[in-house]
Amino acid sequence: MNTALHTPMPSLRSACAGWLSVCLLATVAAFAAPQAQAADREIAGVKVAQSLKLSGKSLELNGVGLRYRGPFKVYAAALYTARKVDSTEDFHAETGAKRMEITMLREVDSTEMGRMFINGILKNTSAGAQGKLLPDVARMGEIFAAHKRLMPGEQLVIDWLPAQGMQITVRGKVQGEIFKSPEFFGALMNIWLGKSPADWQLKDALLGKSETDRIAKL
Repeated sequence: MNTALHTPMPSLRSACAGWLSVCLLATVAAFAAPQAQAADREIAGVKVAQSLKLSGKSLELNGVGLRYRGPFKVYAAALYTARKVDSTEDFHAETGAKRMEITMLREVDSTEMGRMFINGILKNTSAGAQGKLLPDVARMGEIFAAHKRLMPGEQLVIDWLPAQGMQITVRGKVQGEIFKSPEFFGALMNIWLGKSPADWQLKDALLGKSETDRIAKL
């Protein structure tokens, strides 16, 4: 009689063990799933996403770096593209959506930053092409004039939307109408990626070149 009462126990114990195994595997999978995604990067205290969506398309972080003025860190810049690019020519040849994300690391007078942008455009644009860009340069100046100062943590985002144009966002708010000219977008991006960039180390960082790559060029 006692044997009959105890007979189901091994099968019950096996069933419980199997159920616990399933639960354990499900729990491990649940915790592992977020880790399988690329973790955000951090630079100078700024979290930078490894990927994002723009116009319904997936963009990957192409490179990220810091802009210095003297010994001071001014902003962190992150470049996103649909495919990896490692040269200025590749960047301009890429026809998909693109993003430049600038996060301020110190307080900057927006008029001064606007002046820096305009100077960067002029340094990287031929005299013959500059005249065509003047209306868009003036509009860009108005955007900076509308914001007295950019504070640490605030962002300036430059998006290229295929078949639409360039969209500027400051502090999370879109600034006016889209810039239609691809030439102006190219000229603006050449501030960082052109032949006379604002910072050579930042240019290399945005193009995804490692310190080893930079040393190899010396």
